Amino acid sequence: MHRVVVLALDGVHPFELGIPARILGAAVGPDAEPLYEVVTCSADGRPVATGADFAIAVRHSTELIDQAGTLVLPPFANHDRPPGAVAAALSRLPPRARIVSLCTAAYALAALGLLDGRPATTHWKFTDHFQRTFPDVRVDAAALFVDDGEVLTAAGGAAGVDLCLHLVRRDHGDAVANRVARLCVVPPRREGGQAMFIDRPTPPVESNLTATASTRRWALQHLHRPLTLDELAAQANMSVRTFTRRFRADIGMAPGQWLAQQRIARARHLLETTDLPMDRIAAETGIGTTASLRQRLSGATGVSPWAYRRAFRTRAAAQV
Repeated sequence: MHRVVVLALDGVHPFELGIPARILGAAVGPDAEPLYEVVTCSADGRPVATGADFAIAVRHSTELIDQAGTLVLPPFANHDRPPGAVAAALSRLPPRARIVSLCTAAYALAALGLLDGRPATTHWKFTDHFQRTFPDVRVDAAALFVDDGEVLTAAGGAAGVDLCLHLVRRDHGDAVANRVARLCVVPPRREGGQAMFIDRPTPPVESNLTATASTRRWALQHLHRPLTLDELAAQANMSVRTFTRRFRADIGMAPGQWLAQQRIARARHLLETTDLPMDRIAAETGIGTTASLRQRLSGATGVSPWAYRRAFRTRAAAQV
């Protein structure tokens, strides 16, 4: 039986801590025999304070890792300052054993150099900081999880479910993974990635402290139009060259890139809060056609406009 050891550190997130046992523990063979032995340990075998208002009693210490086939590291407190217990635990891991991080536990693996040159992911809220902190890691901010052989990383929260189902599928095939998904009442595969969950609210345009602020404010009021660079520059009373230079200096990107982001942000807002038909949303955001809306939103979020609306439409909008 494949032994999976879950390492609980102080401040561990209870939800992610329980995912391996719930998902992997539900995987059984043709004679209902368990396919995984999932055990939890702490650095010293003592109770661990969680990130909630309770502690957990852990019966095992890291000695279990000596016989582990997979080590799972759930997120814990102060993830950007991983304790020495992580390195000590990993030093006990047998050769060819897998290492799995859930959510921000990827910081610990990266701090130890285990993700250098590898693709990896973490919670979308931290991917920018993670990439700045560990520039040698190839961060995939859109993925629910990344499988790089013996090192696997998951995005935040329920992405740990997706990764554990992937482990079952990788080890025992689709049929077993699908049975686990049915038993746990979760989809065997989720559409899209974590890109659809990234919250990118339209930032408020500051008062006229920058040269292009008033033009950006005007553009947001006219997103339904096919705005050109010449038109934006004229609105700012600048030449195209000067406007482009000052725009990039103000917000760090070209006008066309900023406009594309604002159109997608407006489309997401309309999908979440209204029942407007797709052609109307495409028109009101200046994207043009339903086909263009599908292409652009899928590129930005990994899912179609219809799937995005099903996932995020508010109850109030659904009742209109």
